[in-house]
Formats: sequence, C-alpha cells, structure tokens
Amino acid sequence: MSLTCLVYAESKDGRLRRVALEALGAARLLAGDSGAVHAVIAGTDSAALAEAAAELAARGAVVVHVADDPSLHGSAPEAVQAAIAAAIDAVQPSAVLLGHTALGREVAPRVAAAIGAAHIADVTAIEHSGDGGDVVFVRPLYAGKAVERLRIVPGAPAVLSVRPNNLPPAKPLPPGIPQGSVAALAYRAPTLWTTVRSVVRKASGGVDLAEADVIVSGGRGVRSADGFAPLQALAALLGGAVGASRGACDAGYCDYALQIGQTGKVVTPQLYIACGISGAIQHLAGMSGSRVIVAINKDAEAPIFGVADYGIVGDLFEIVPLLTAEFRRSLGAGAT
Repeated sequence: MSLTCLVYAESKDGRLRRVALEALGAARLLAGDSGAVHAVIAGTDSAALAEAAAELAARGAVVVHVADDPSLHGSAPEAVQAAIAAAIDAVQPSAVLLGHTALGREVAPRVAAAIGAAHIADVTAIEHSGDGGDVVFVRPLYAGKAVERLRIVPGAPAVLSVRPNNLPPAKPLPPGIPQGSVAALAYRAPTLWTTVRSVVRKASGGVDLAEADVIVSGGRGVRSADGFAPLQALAALLGGAVGASRGACDAGYCDYALQIGQTGKVVTPQLYIACGISGAIQHLAGMSGSRVIVAINKDAEAPIFGVADYGIVGDLFEIVPLLTAEFRRSLGAGAT
C-alpha cells in the first residue's frame, strides 16, 4: 500500500509538540515506502516555524508547507482549519493526521466534514491485517472498557487524530537520505468567528501532562495543598509531571488543570505513580493505559491495587520521600 498523507504538526510555545512527531511517524507507516508524507505548520513566529519545518523535513516529510500569518495567532480553530484546507488543496492526500489534543479534537471533525472524509478519533495503534494488507485503526471506547478496530474503505479519504504518547515518533532520516523541502503555503485568512486574545496557563510544571513519560498523582490522601509537595519533588526528580484525582481537585488541594480521569485528562505515561488515590472507575478511565502503574495507599483493599503493577501499602508521606531519596541516590550513582 502506498498513500499520500498530510500531517498537521501542532506546536506549543514555539516548539513542535511530541504528538506532532508521533502523527508524522504514523503517516510514514501509512504511506509506505512508495508513498509520500507532507506536513503543514501554522503560526506567526517565522523563526520558530523555520526551526519546526527543518525538524519535520529531517524526519521524513517530503514537503513542509508553512502558513505564516497574523490570523494564526493563538491557533484559532477557523484559521488552523483554513491552513489545513489549503494544504489539502495543494497535496490532495488520502489521509490527514493530527494529534488528539484539545485543538486537534476541535479541528479534525471540521476538516473531515469539509472534505467529506471518514473521521477516526483517538487512535492508539495502527495494525496491518493479514488479508490484502488493509490497515486497522485501534481506538478505545467506553472509557477504555472496550476496544474498537476500524478499517477505511479503500480509496476513501480519512481524517485521523492520534492519542499522545501511544505511537512512536518519526525517527530522523538515516545519513545520506535526502531531506524534504520547505514551501510557503497559499494560505488566505478566513473570517474568524473566534479570536484568541491571550492564553492563561496554570502553573503546573514544565511538562505537559498529556505527553509526560512519568506522572506522580495525588488523591484525597494528600490531605491538603501542602500534601502535594513531596509528590512535586518526586516528579521533578524524575523529569515528570504532577497529576491529581477529581477528589483532590474537588477538595481544593490543587487546580482542575491537573485532573486525570473520565472528566479530566487521559494519560498514558511510561510510569504512573498513584499516591493516596483509591482507584474509582472514573479515575482509572484516565490512566489505566499507563505502561507501569505503582500504587501507594494505606488501604490494602483499595481498588487501585487491582490495576497496579506494583503496590505499596503504607503512608504516602513516609513512602514518597523514601522513594525520592532512593531515586536520587540511584540517579546520582548512575551519573557520569
């Protein structure tokens, strides 16, 4: 199978999001050896766009289409959709891929409706079936309780959004392989029904929860806002992010921006450390796909132990500092 794929490479704070590289990797898999992968980036910072374009070209995009226009400030959905539409007109792709981020969830259905394409959201895996080389897209349903496998009718266009932290990012091209080119996109600013005046972010650390490899989460067991301090220290040491259950957020211990669960963020880190979290089904829906789950809870019968790979029965205020000290000693001993 050989396809022409287009990737919308989302950026944040002037840098490509990791999920953009994961979408690029998925596109290269779909395109095959004889297909082609194009990318489109959009924004207002010319220097940042040039840097992002160079990275995409070095990782397998044959042409990176750049939309640089004031209307793209703040990634207004109508403006991003117009940039993707202009790239679609130029490339005529069989598949369009985006990250399943807040922006991707808003833009992907718009793009699919505009071009009359199938839309598969929240793809977590791509499989090749044995019968005729069809591609199967895997996505979770019902908060992870079921898995759906979908095929696209051959020849039909498709718009796909990929869940962060599930697919491998595109690797740099081997030495000697020509890199892609960069081209200005024939973008025309649309009528903007929404305008992003400013973006206000809660201070939750430098690592995005959705893309963190390590997450240390707290529940009602942290007892107070100050109770998150040892969790923050452990997360900082491991280069991870801090999350929370809805119970901790409802109790006022932390901001809702940290909430993980059915009504919060869905995360799939390499390591998830749950501290003082009982394991209600709503919370499990947001983190049960983590590669390794470590649970720390005083209640040996807490449901969280049912999904944990490793369980520690004890007081988190004793266990977490011990873990932090041991990690610090191990990391220090392994440093060169």
